Parts: sequence; C-alpha cells; structure tokens
Amino acid sequence: MTRDSESFPVVCVGGSAGGLDAYTRLLRHLPADMGVAIVIVNHLRTVATLLHEILPRYTEMPVELITDRLLIQPDRVLIIPERRDLHILDGEFRLKTISKPRGWPDVITVFLRSLTRHWGGQLIAVIVSGYDGDGAAALSGIKEVGGITIAQKLETARHPDMPERAIASGCIDFVLSPEDIAQEIVRIAHDDLAAVVTSTAEGKRHRRSIR
Repeated sequence: MTRDSESFPVVCVGGSAGGLDAYTRLLRHLPADMGVAIVIVNHLRTVATLLHEILPRYTEMPVELITDRLLIQPDRVLIIPERRDLHILDGEFRLKTISKPRGWPDVITVFLRSLTRHWGGQLIAVIVSGYDGDGAAALSGIKEVGGITIAQKLETARHPDMPERAIASGCIDFVLSPEDIAQEIVRIAHDDLAAVVTSTAEGKRHRRSIR
C-alpha cells in the first residue's frame, strides 16, 4: 500500500487510566457512516479487555476485538486485545507479543509508527486520558506523513498525564474535549472524502481530454 493510495482515514485513539470516559464521550458524537476506522489502543498487559462488550452501548458502529490478519474496514470500532502489540501490513492488522511486558507499555507508540510506515490514507492520532506518556514519541512521525494529531483537553481528562506529555512533544495540532474531538474527526473525514471525489472527477476529465 502506498502513501498516495485512495484509502479511508484511520483514527488511532490511545488511552489508559480514565480512557473509558473519553472513549464513550467520543463515540457518542461520531456518526456511524463517516467512512473512518476507529482503532482504540488501550494499555492492558494482563487484564482482559471488556471494551468490545461495553462500547457497543455508545455507538451504532460495529465494535470488534482485533484478531490477527483482520481486515481494516471503515465504519468500525476496533479494539486492541491485551498482551499484544498492534501493527498493520497490507491492509490487515497484525498482532505480536507485547514488546514491553514490564513497566509502562508503549503499545500506542508501536501502532502509530506502524501506521506511518504502512497506511496510505489519512492518519489521525488522538491521545486521551491515561498515565505515563505512551504515544508522544510517535507524534512527530504522524506529522511528517501529513497526519493530524489531537490531545484531550487536560481539564476534561480523568488522568491528564498522557495528553499532557503529548502536548509537551510540540507535535499536537488540536487540544479538545472528547466531544469536540468527535466534531474534528467528522470535519477531517468530510474533507478527505471531498478531496477523493475531486481527485476522481479531475482524473476522469483528464482521461476524456486525451482521447
């Protein structure tokens, strides 16, 4: 997959402690048909995640626990399983044994770096409530490939460490509440779709002009 391919946006929402509040507030304000894949990357080393059972109450999009080689599709909410690092390759998720089984995980950083290397569409990195600073180290890479970076507004986060570290990286485009993050994702998705439609129309006109 190439960087200029006409693929849909992927939104990585990274969080940890207090993340459930942010995820539910965000999903409540996202339409189910905007053509974006929402990937929730939450810190879990040993405790099984229940997000795929909880979050369907807050969205009309299907919510699915990621399995190895699962195809990335739009209009889905996709959840990282525990004890795994998440990568993508050839439009599919790839799961590997977590690289940091002790200390603070870096699962958000790992996934964001994989996205910058292997996803051709628009990238949106969202860092919400959590301890430590996972994700911050990968934000410059998101910016380098033209992606958008968003941090949760600190006063709206139950544990502001993670968004605070993201902001301190100097690579954050927007600092917003979960509700406003949803509005920004919708705007970006709309602009991305409009750009694809315009590009397709221009290509058709060019092909007609050279016949």
